[in-house]
Amino acid sequence: MDKTFKKYKAVFILAVLSMVPVDLPGLPVAPAQAGDPGTPILMDEVVVTATRNQEEISRVPANVTVITASEIEKSGATSLVEVLEKLESVQFRSYSGNPSQAQIDLRGFGGDNPYGKNLVLLDGRRLNRPDMSSVNWLQIPLHNVERIEVVRGAGSVLYGDAAIGGVINVITKKGKGEPTFNASVLAGSYGLHDERIGVNGATDQWTYALTGENNFSSGYRDRSKYSSRGGGLDVGYSANDLLNVSLGLSFHKVDYQMPGALTKEQMEQDRRQYQPAMPLLWMNAHPDDDGSDEYTNANVGITSFWGPWGQLEVNLLYGKKELQMNMPSWTSYNYSDTTSDTYGITPRYVLEKEIFGFRNKTIIGLDYYHEPYKKDIFGDRERTAQLSTADFTRESLGFYLRDEFSPLKNLIISAGYRFERASIEGSNVDFSTPANGFTDQKNTYRAEAYEAGLTWLWGKRSKAFAKYTTVYRIPFLDEVASFSGFGGVFLTELEKEKGISLEAGTEFYPIESLKIGLTVFRIDMEDEIEYVYDPLTFTGKNQNTGKTRHDGAEISLSYLWRTHLKIFGNYTYHKATFEDGINDGKEMPLVPQHMANAGLEMYLPLHVTLRPEIQYVSKAYLSGDNDNNTEQLEDHTLLNLYVLYKPAFGKLDLTVFLGVDNIADEKYSSFGIDYEQYSFPGVTYPNFYYPMPGRTFKGGVSLTF
Repeated sequence: MDKTFKKYKAVFILAVLSMVPVDLPGLPVAPAQAGDPGTPILMDEVVVTATRNQEEISRVPANVTVITASEIEKSGATSLVEVLEKLESVQFRSYSGNPSQAQIDLRGFGGDNPYGKNLVLLDGRRLNRPDMSSVNWLQIPLHNVERIEVVRGAGSVLYGDAAIGGVINVITKKGKGEPTFNASVLAGSYGLHDERIGVNGATDQWTYALTGENNFSSGYRDRSKYSSRGGGLDVGYSANDLLNVSLGLSFHKVDYQMPGALTKEQMEQDRRQYQPAMPLLWMNAHPDDDGSDEYTNANVGITSFWGPWGQLEVNLLYGKKELQMNMPSWTSYNYSDTTSDTYGITPRYVLEKEIFGFRNKTIIGLDYYHEPYKKDIFGDRERTAQLSTADFTRESLGFYLRDEFSPLKNLIISAGYRFERASIEGSNVDFSTPANGFTDQKNTYRAEAYEAGLTWLWGKRSKAFAKYTTVYRIPFLDEVASFSGFGGVFLTELEKEKGISLEAGTEFYPIESLKIGLTVFRIDMEDEIEYVYDPLTFTGKNQNTGKTRHDGAEISLSYLWRTHLKIFGNYTYHKATFEDGINDGKEMPLVPQHMANAGLEMYLPLHVTLRPEIQYVSKAYLSGDNDNNTEQLEDHTLLNLYVLYKPAFGKLDLTVFLGVDNIADEKYSSFGIDYEQYSFPGVTYPNFYYPMPGRTFKGGVSLTF
């Protein structure tokens, strides 16, 4: 770390600690004082993710979805993946058919490297890993979720690295009102069972919420079992009208198996088998591949309210990931233990005050993250023969400024700027192959992002918006450095990815109960990181050679006839293409052009709700098929049906749930690999696929009192 950065960091931390006050998303805001100039009158539906402060959805220049705890409960979902995959522009794919390692595609940023293009937050703290791996979606128990906010489109000004396709913020439960107890049990096909329990409430100046969950499934395929156990605690204290304090804690342990991929011929024989040995292709069987993850999270927050002078919010964040991977099917470097910590301080100052009689809101903030990362690799499951050890640190400090100005009552002009500096440094010691080692290597990255937006309000709730944003992504540790047994390289010349995002859209209410949404967007990326192979030297390395374009449109519709039914649906069009090189104009792998979801809630007599749903995903090119010359992932249509019985028993809230996913038992895969490209004279490789679950039954009971 250079002296300038150290000095900058020290001054920043000292300034933050001297201010003390902090907050977590979802904390109650101090009551507005009568006569306070500039005090906003908020509508019922507000978000914190889109502007990092409470904001009416209608004022946000973005396509935003909010999913509440009540909606999650009615869905019968057992994971975040099941909740999110029915939204426009969102798609998941899985190696095992379970949600533990599912990869998200938001706004067509699936591709072969989707990990750093979509930001996932837990109460405002980033869950994205510093290495090239997906978020483990089972680390957040659904029972601990108060709401999920999905903001589609670039958020680089407010959140920096990775917020290109969009931002998903999971906000945990906070206590309120009289003590409320809830418990639920859900069971289903393939050994599924999910038990949840919780209590929340408030007394005087204190709020509290305690939740726990146990989730298990044997899995659709052999060797695809997973189990997930954990819970969360949130305690809040309102010292007076000027100060709020909170503490949030959570712990989660996830164990999962990995069954491997199958050829089409193997799927026809038995699509539920794990990958068998294929000696002619030098491939081992997958009878014993598994992993285990432990997650610990802590958030400390204080919010200080300064009346007409705004408010100061600071989060003190901590996260610990302890990850174990066992891959005996690999030929070498099969077993690894990874520890990844996150320390964060994220202060922000919010001032909402009229300027010459015009409404104005300013947010100024800093994000500091310190992320130590250590990975040990072994030659046996018992961890007796260590092969290598890698020790890295990723550190970043970002400053952002965003302002909203309303020259007219129904017109909001927004603009923002961010500067971020990040460093990656570390060493790798390879005991078996010393030439793969390196010591005290370092890269420093500087990045800027700009944003300009316009929102026009009309009618009671309708809006139209347009936004221009620049975006960037800082390389992962394992893009910069090779430390898993191959290469022994630290790429000091590797630069960040960058791009430009343009979008425009509307949310239109022709009548109060009918909402129609339309958003169109284009995101142009350059300097994307690609692995470039040199056939003359039989070596390769990551280089900034990629250039891609992501065009799309999102359409949504919902209609509520309060006493009879609700109709909802969405359609997404994506076209992601390479824009240079030998594959110029070709479509990017794993990005389907068309996705659609639709459903109907029918409110029947005797407190019964019937909800049929349909999901459609079109074809997509296989992973690695950059020249679009092989077969595609087939399109698929899923039919689901759910029935809820919710009688009224005074203060006792009872819900009985029955559901069937994939009623027609559609045979499909969400992920496939183009292995044909590796064929050579005498050896022809088939393509490989990861089958998804067939027909699945589930049902459960939930009690709240």
